[in-house]
Amino acid sequence: MAMAIGVGDQAPDFQLPSSQGGTIRLQDLRGQPVVVFFYPKDDTPGCTTEACSFQENLAQFQNLKATVLGISGDDLKSHQRFAAKHNLTFPLLADVGNLVRQRFGVPPALFLPGRVTYVIDGEGVVRLVFNSLLKATAHVQEARACLETLAT
Repeated sequence: MAMAIGVGDQAPDFQLPSSQGGTIRLQDLRGQPVVVFFYPKDDTPGCTTEACSFQENLAQFQNLKATVLGISGDDLKSHQRFAAKHNLTFPLLADVGNLVRQRFGVPPALFLPGRVTYVIDGEGVVRLVFNSLLKATAHVQEARACLETLAT
């Protein structure tokens, strides 16, 4: 696993297939903040709580001009079922093989892939790293608070 990405580091570029079709490349989102949240698995209790919390607060993230991206090792079909079941309107990216997770250095937690959220500014610099497997909704609060400080 790569060394963990920290605040002040340049976020590693990635290109992954999206649940909404096509491919999303981080580099293509330069000029605006991006919230990238890595989560363990589609349709599990904590991951559902986290994803639904991002969805419930999506308008606030959009008002802060931020793009929200969820990433797990699940495949596109799993992401599409998960998004449809919970009315998720932001992209879920399929990191099958967890190569992007490894590039970010997301540590495992309790024998599961870790739950870590990154806020990346418009220049590609990481401004927040929030790591908590059990506090799923805190990821939304921390990301929003970071974006609010970037907007001032």
